[in-house]
Amino acid sequence: MEIRTVGVVGAGVMGRGVSQALAQTGHSVILLDVSQDILEHAKDEIRENVRLQSLFGKRDATQTPEEVLGRILFCTAGQQLTDVDFVVENVTERWEIKKEVYAQLDAVCPERCVFAANTSAIPITRIASLTNREPQVIGLHFMNPVPLKPVVEMIRGDQTSDETVRLAKRLLAQMGKEAIIVGDGPGFVSNRVLMLAINEAIQVVYEGLAGAEDVDRIFKTCFAHRMGPLETADLIGLDTVLNSLRILHDSFGDSKYRPCPLLEEMVNAGKYGRKSGQGFYTYPMQDPRQTNREG
Repeated sequence: MEIRTVGVVGAGVMGRGVSQALAQTGHSVILLDVSQDILEHAKDEIRENVRLQSLFGKRDATQTPEEVLGRILFCTAGQQLTDVDFVVENVTERWEIKKEVYAQLDAVCPERCVFAANTSAIPITRIASLTNREPQVIGLHFMNPVPLKPVVEMIRGDQTSDETVRLAKRLLAQMGKEAIIVGDGPGFVSNRVLMLAINEAIQVVYEGLAGAEDVDRIFKTCFAHRMGPLETADLIGLDTVLNSLRILHDSFGDSKYRPCPLLEEMVNAGKYGRKSGQGFYTYPMQDPRQTNREG
């Protein structure tokens, strides 16, 4: 099957990144979210990100922001997805929201359409069970910032077909990305390991063993990590980290995944990291419309 049009559900940080990466590689994109206000902010962010790529000589920098945006339809109506070939879902990591979204997608999208869940921790087999097309559901865990990351964690659910895997790999190849295929399970490989490490780094700060800067500096200087675990948590979004840890804790019943009290306190205080302007570090404030929307 030829992939002509890709639907992207959710215009938060990840949805914007996926839409930009698709549009920059020549795909027609339909970006869907619940309000025009959110979509206008997404348009502004994509325009600025493409402009910055051009300034810094990044890949696909020969395209103007308007050329990239010209391949994206920004809409709030799910009926716009009636003729898409592939959907990438990026909504928040809450099961009750996932259930509602997939019921709507299954009813609106054509039978041929493949659903790719860009989820942090929820098993793909569980998500597929919400649809009438389980063989056509796969996990594509993109990393942030999407346009600059060359590898995607691909998760094959229990019912995911070989054809769906081939189609998803073809789409990623068209985007200039490589797939690493892993088995299904809560958190998959990346977040099953990463969230545990981030949670323990937060626990170290909570216990007063070291400050956030020193924790991150150890990992950057001793282990040559480009970012420390707390900088990474701020980039992901502390609310997303908390939701992922809760899923892992509920799924495995293992106390090692119990969220650190400091993480819960920060999220309750509205400190989500980069997207809110305050986390373990302070950042220029992003648009408040995007606060606490990521999955």
